[in-house]
Amino acid sequence: MATSRQKKQRAKRDDLPGIWVGYGKLVKLHRERVQLTQQQLADALGYSVEQIASIEQGRRPAKSAFTTAAEGVLDARGTLEVLQDDVDLAKLPAFFQDFARIEVDALSRFSFDPLLVPGLVQTEEYARALFSAHCPALDEDTIEQHVEARLSRQKLLTRTPKAELCFILSESALTSMVGSTEVMRAQLLHLLRQGAEPNVQIQIMPATRSFHLGLNGPMVVLETMEHRHVGYVESQDVGVVITDAAKVSTFGLRYGKLRTQALNTEESARLIERLAGEA
Repeated sequence: MATSRQKKQRAKRDDLPGIWVGYGKLVKLHRERVQLTQQQLADALGYSVEQIASIEQGRRPAKSAFTTAAEGVLDARGTLEVLQDDVDLAKLPAFFQDFARIEVDALSRFSFDPLLVPGLVQTEEYARALFSAHCPALDEDTIEQHVEARLSRQKLLTRTPKAELCFILSESALTSMVGSTEVMRAQLLHLLRQGAEPNVQIQIMPATRSFHLGLNGPMVVLETMEHRHVGYVESQDVGVVITDAAKVSTFGLRYGKLRTQALNTEESARLIERLAGEA
């Protein structure tokens, strides 16, 4: 008869993302094929044997640097690299994963964020500060996994073909302190750099705007490569993907008006520069 401790360990294993478990089994298969022990593979890759064991057992997700190095040492012929995006996806909060699968192939993505800088244009330090303040508290491994996954999502900004991206942020998202003054100043400067990219537009909804259509809350309007339009709303760790054409059309209409109510990109950049100077 299984003890309470054994039941807890089994439940913990059952909670592991299947892609991490499958990736780990593949690493073990390739390692044994080339007749390396875990210690030998660890030495070859510059990892500890405990890290190798955790990856093979699916308890720890592989980072892209591990996958790249392991591909060469194990002669894996791309079988690990092809899984990396899915491994990264499983690091994201469960409520967000359905939308993330759609977002990765977006043709265009337009969003409004009233309170925080959106994840696609966050710095690593800003993202870590947010996850570190999560309630209920997250353990260090989970925080790091969420940060890694968020940074991995940012490949959307630079991938080929490039997606057309527009971010409208309320001014309060730029003035709400996240982390520290240094974290906020670096985040503001990062927004300026991102906004200078030809496929990225950043607009600020000024605090002086007494009424605008974003007061109902955040939203995303996305177009897929197949020209399908999708909406997304999120609040309090609950995310909803919206595919009903009429509802998504309403999102698009509201977003179009939001762009006229916000500062244009040049005015927005000047505001961000001023706030960065004051940070």
